[in-house]
Amino acid sequence: MSMWLYVLVGVLALLAGVALGFFIARKYMMNYLKKNPPINEQMLKVMMMQMGMKPSQKKINQMLKAMNGQMK
Repeated sequence: MSMWLYVLVGVLALLAGVALGFFIARKYMMNYLKKNPPINEQMLKVMMMQMGMKPSQKKINQMLKAMNGQMK
């Protein structure tokens, strides 16, 4: 009977560790992306110029706002 108890506690501890690790990793990545956004104004301007567009500041701001809106 005690062997089943050890197995049950081991499985529950494993599940709790996986769940806790997932939430800690998720929180860490959300904070990292908030502090270091994957794209900034300069990168967006370079991308638009490579696509053959003449980027205006208004268009860049619109695209940044749209991208930030998707992140939330």
